[in-house]
Amino acid sequence: MEEHRLTEPFSKEKICRYKAGDTVYITGMIYTARDAAHKKLAELMFAGEKLPFDIENAIIYYTGPTPAKHGKVIGSAGPTTSYRMDVYTPQFLEKGLLMTIGKGYRNEEVKKAFYKARAVYAVTIGGAAALISQKIKAAEIIAFDELGTEAVRKLYVEDFPVTVVYDTYGGDLYVNSKIAYLESMKNQIK
Repeated sequence: MEEHRLTEPFSKEKICRYKAGDTVYITGMIYTARDAAHKKLAELMFAGEKLPFDIENAIIYYTGPTPAKHGKVIGSAGPTTSYRMDVYTPQFLEKGLLMTIGKGYRNEEVKKAFYKARAVYAVTIGGAAALISQKIKAAEIIAFDELGTEAVRKLYVEDFPVTVVYDTYGGDLYVNSKIAYLESMKNQIK
């Protein structure tokens, strides 16, 4: 497992270097979207309307940050459980979405869609939302203000830490970790 730095402009060429289990520190513009925002984005997409941001080579972070305290850019901004976006993810990947960041497992169809699109699914630290928010240097609501914490935001992040779960080669950190654990247990029994 290696460490990498990913800076704008984001591209498939850059993320193809990453393997499941690698740590990536992202610097640049990413977007937030949760369940309600995904539904609205999908409706715009299917109606052939312009999205509030260019989805090609974009990174979406599944979070609904709390309101910012006085003098802060953003409140707590921990990851949301990713599988809730699974119904929309394959279509977004087909439009060029480069990476999603959240927490937890994805369904098999979505896992295959990441591989087909040569895109990456990554996770970040759950339970440390206040620490994660320190990596967010600017935040601006760009769509669906009526959704409150679920509004789409444009975030500028510096050294935002993620771990690659699904890489562009079909690697799966969760599967690899289980296999490594079982192998270590088998070796202990011998």
